[in-house]
Amino acid sequence: MARGPDGQGGGAGFSLADQLFNADSLGDLAREFSTLPGFDAERFHREALAGMATRTLLDRLEHIADCLEAQLAPDFPTMADQLEAAMPPPLSPQQVDDDFGRFIHAPPGILAVRHGLEEHRERALDLLFEATKRFSMEFYIRPFLNRWPDETLARLRLWARDENYHVRRLVSEGTRPKLPWAKNITLDPQVPLEFLARLHADPTRYVTRSVANHLNDIWKIAPEAVYETLADWQKRAAQDPKELAWLTRHALRSAVKAGAPEALALLGYRADSSLRLLSFATAQKEVPRGAPLVFEAALTADCDLPVIVDYIIHFVKADGRTAPKTFKLKQAMISAGQPLRVSKTHKLKWDATTFRLYPGVHRVQMQVNGMVLGDLSVTLQG
Repeated sequence: MARGPDGQGGGAGFSLADQLFNADSLGDLAREFSTLPGFDAERFHREALAGMATRTLLDRLEHIADCLEAQLAPDFPTMADQLEAAMPPPLSPQQVDDDFGRFIHAPPGILAVRHGLEEHRERALDLLFEATKRFSMEFYIRPFLNRWPDETLARLRLWARDENYHVRRLVSEGTRPKLPWAKNITLDPQVPLEFLARLHADPTRYVTRSVANHLNDIWKIAPEAVYETLADWQKRAAQDPKELAWLTRHALRSAVKAGAPEALALLGYRADSSLRLLSFATAQKEVPRGAPLVFEAALTADCDLPVIVDYIIHFVKADGRTAPKTFKLKQAMISAGQPLRVSKTHKLKWDATTFRLYPGVHRVQMQVNGMVLGDLSVTLQG
């Protein structure tokens, strides 16, 4: 997700937390639980709404779970029955959903961890199984992986074959070693490769996207395992070739940005010694605040060659040091002896909320098939 767990977005005054949790969305949840005998929907709505304003997004989920729990049975098996009875219909089984549901449907996962982790593991896992068909339980399966790794992995082996693709996605997403926002898991990052081996051939992009993101996580820890896995999948040909090609590109995006030759080779790009940079230039020695950085380059090779062209900007930080950031520029085919010309107008956003620019000398590098072929310097003016 693009925004962090504080729930604040990039636009002035925008709050993702307020968009997700408000009188209307909490009213929907109140109506769903009003079907339970004795549940006071008006009380829940009043109490839940009253506690929203001062809480972050994830804290709001905990608060909603508190307000629900106050009116549910104190014993977890009965509570789990109530939570399942109040669930809305599952998300579409026709493989058309492209997100993980509504955040208001996260509380069953919170309550499963709170009250089922120690004494009611199997019932809690059953609850997560049903709940993830409405909202992804990727955060809430992780405590079970830490506390009961063998038993939870046994469940995941079954779920990897489930008919519901939201359940299958959970197997990959919940075991990611670097899942955004989520708590760490102690599981060996390579253990879930057995699940990914099956799920990479899934017919649903929602699942294969998770597999690709998962491999991208693993690459940061064990890159060779990712290269071997993708090479094996290419040989097995269990997935549609176009989908596997997409999955491979997405899984190796961090590796490609880093110029990893093994990743580029898997994608059909080689670090050919005949690749040369004929020119790489900018008319700007100094870039005024508010103006874009503009540059152009020309590439050549002695043979026909597919190329993936990136550029790297070494941004000046507040302390004067620099940090590189890689950007995509072009994928193309160079014909032998015929220059490939590329150009770029890179907008410099001084007022971005997630990345701050500082004046000073910035180095720009041209990277082709993982090889840095040239560089230039420009000065950003404050």
